[in-house]
Parts: sequence; structure tokens; C-alpha cells
Amino acid sequence: MTRPSIASGLSHALLASPEWAFDPLVDACGRALGARPGWLWPLVDGVLDAYRRPPRDAHRELARWIEQSSAFRDALESAHESQREISLVHLETAPARMAPTSAAVPSIDGLGELADFLEVTSGQLDWLTDTAHYSRRTPRGRLHHYSYDWLARPGRAPRLLEVPTPRMRRVQRRVLCDILGALPLNDAAHGFVPGRSAISGAAAHAGAHTLITLDLSTFFARVPARRVFSVFRQAGYPEAVAHALTGLCTHAVPPWVGARMPPGGSPEERAALRDAISRSHLPQGSPTSPALSNLTVRRLDSRLTGWAAASGAVYTRYADDLAFSGSGLRGRASTFISGVDRIVRAEGHVLNRAKTHIASRGARQSVTGLVVNDGPSVDRPTFDELKALLHNCVVHGPASQNRADHPEFRAHLLGRLTWVSSVSPTRGARLRRDFDRIDWS
Repeated sequence: MTRPSIASGLSHALLASPEWAFDPLVDACGRALGARPGWLWPLVDGVLDAYRRPPRDAHRELARWIEQSSAFRDALESAHESQREISLVHLETAPARMAPTSAAVPSIDGLGELADFLEVTSGQLDWLTDTAHYSRRTPRGRLHHYSYDWLARPGRAPRLLEVPTPRMRRVQRRVLCDILGALPLNDAAHGFVPGRSAISGAAAHAGAHTLITLDLSTFFARVPARRVFSVFRQAGYPEAVAHALTGLCTHAVPPWVGARMPPGGSPEERAALRDAISRSHLPQGSPTSPALSNLTVRRLDSRLTGWAAASGAVYTRYADDLAFSGSGLRGRASTFISGVDRIVRAEGHVLNRAKTHIASRGARQSVTGLVVNDGPSVDRPTFDELKALLHNCVVHGPASQNRADHPEFRAHLLGRLTWVSSVSPTRGARLRRDFDRIDWS
């Protein structure tokens, strides 16, 4: 038997014990092994030190603890040297008594209830969660839950879009709407949050003496499955349910996708990106990824909020864009950024040094593409470019101006116009008058 399977069996035996005490736990392990070898005593002693109460809904966590314990490792090593075998002769399980689920989210006490909640069969749930990563090891075909599209970015590492199939997208949207949307976020988060936006994040820095903007590199790809698992566990879901939900919301890209990466970025950036997407991560293109990206960095947001407050500064984050402002940053920007870098690395992310900007009150200060010197506004070059484009559409026809071959050019222009209007209604009204003069026939 393998080491993980023996540890798993002992975990089940411990949790099936009628009493969480030394002698009953030794007896339970002895029944599972068919004997009571001497190494069980220090093993059970260590379990009781680590877990004052039985981790009823964390069988896998307890199994990992057993597998890593010195008593267990020494026993296996001794058995190997003496050519003996440690195996299970009896597997005893007990119904899991689940931890109470947070009142904010639906109660789901097992995989059967999760399948009912998502309106899929148990077999479909296993296929969609793919916790064993079978899709990563299978050729391209209908069994895969994602399609892939590399976006080349001149001078920068490319970006991978992982687009879920309609079935997967429907299930993920249910998780987003009924579970993730109910979980609290840090006040510093402004991206993908109802009632907040790039405008609200930028407004927090209006009129600041000093502004520092930073960027997180390959943000989604650097969110590992363990962080996603923690989100669902902290919401109160039992281990098996959290494990399945993590499988639904994360993805490990097959090797052939990384091999098709287009040019762009330094060798170090490309290697880091290829490594990140080969592991379970938040897929960029999934409806659950934006919300989970916010939830997995709540501790990062809290730490950066505290670091900024210690310098009399304000902190906001819009997706991977970090912004800090305040008079306390004057003359110590370099030291402050070094502190941010330490916190970001400790939380598993990396700053993109090429996108670090420091601006004083006398220079143009920009947050998420908005000028904030005197309040959020669209910068003049962006406004002038769009105004000229609309004017040329009126004079020469919209087809002549669709140089990027947008399939829905009218919707594209209307989206850009709406963005300007949301920031500056007066400027938006001027652009709207030009838009209404365009002949789309």
C-alpha cells in the first residue's frame, strides 16, 4: 500500500473512534492495522497535541498530518529496511459531522447535496471538478472544459484566456451568484465588486500630494488552488465540498497549450507564466475568477491597508492595480515600495517593476487610466482620440474607421462612449452628439 493510502486509512480510523482520547484512538488504529505496533503511541500522542477536538470535516487534512509526522515516517522507513509491509486490514468510517456553514451562504453538507445544488448528477460533478487533473493529461477533445486563446502583447508576456464550455460556465455562475457573491471583501477592493468601480477606486486618491501605483504580475495565474480551497473552508463548507468547489473554479492547463505561447516578455517572465498555468490556478475567462481573486487576497489587502495607514496613506486595489496616496509618502517612496514588495511576495504574488509609477501633485496623477489630480476624469489624449474617431465616422463612414476589425464596431464605440460618460457626463454628452450623427446604414 502507498504511504498516502495508509495515512488516509488511519485518518478514517481515528475519526471513527467513539471517543477522542488516547486509548480509544490507539485501539481504533490497531483495528485498522490488525496490530498495535509501538509507533502508534507517539503518533496518537502527536495527533492529540495537534487536534484538541476531532476534525470531523477535515479527513484529508488529518491524513496529510499523519503522512508528514515523524512517527509515521520512521515506521515506514524501518519497515522498508527490514523488508516488512505496513498495510490496512480493516477500514472503518463514520458519518462526518459537518462544521456549521456560514449563514451568508447556502448550506451544503456533502457531495450529494452539492450535485443537487448545481443541478448535475454525481457523475457529472466528478467530471466537472476533475480534482485528479485527468483533462491535463488527455489530448484535445470534447472531454476538456476549456478552450484556450493566447493574446500577444507587444513588449510584454502574452496573456492566456481560458474560456469555459457552456456547461461549465453555467455551473460556475451558480457558484458565483449564490456563494461567492455573499462573502465579505476588504474595503480596499474596487474591481469586480457591486457598487464599486475603477471610478470609486480612483476617487479615493483625488488631490493627493504623492501617488504611487503598482501592478501585480500574472495576477490570476498566481492564485493557487490552496488559496481557493481556503476561501470555501472559511465560508464554513466541509472539506469534501470545499475540495470539489475548488476543482470547479481552478484549472491546470495541458502542456500543449503552454507550448503554443506566442512571443513576448523576458525568458524569466515566460518561464514563470508557463509554470503558473501548469498548476491549478484561477482561469482568466471563468466567471468565478474575478470574485475569487478578490477573496483570496483579503489578507494581502488587509496587510497593505495597514502598511499604508502607518505612513498616513490610503490604499485601493482594482484587480491587479495597486494605488497608494498621501502626504506621508513624500520623500520615502522607495522605502515604502520596498515594504509593499515584501508583503506582496509573502502573500505569493510578484510586483511588475516595469509598471511602477510615482507622481507628485505637480505632475499628472493617474489611477486605472483616470486622471485624479482634481477628481477622477478621462485624460485629454483619450478624449481627443475618441472625439476624432467619432468625427471621422461621421465624415467618412464607420467602416473606414474600423481598422481593428471589431465584429460589433457600433457596440465597441458605444461602450467607449459610455465609459467616458460614467466618468464625465458633460464630456460624454458632447461625444454622444457626434455618435448620433453617424450613418450606420
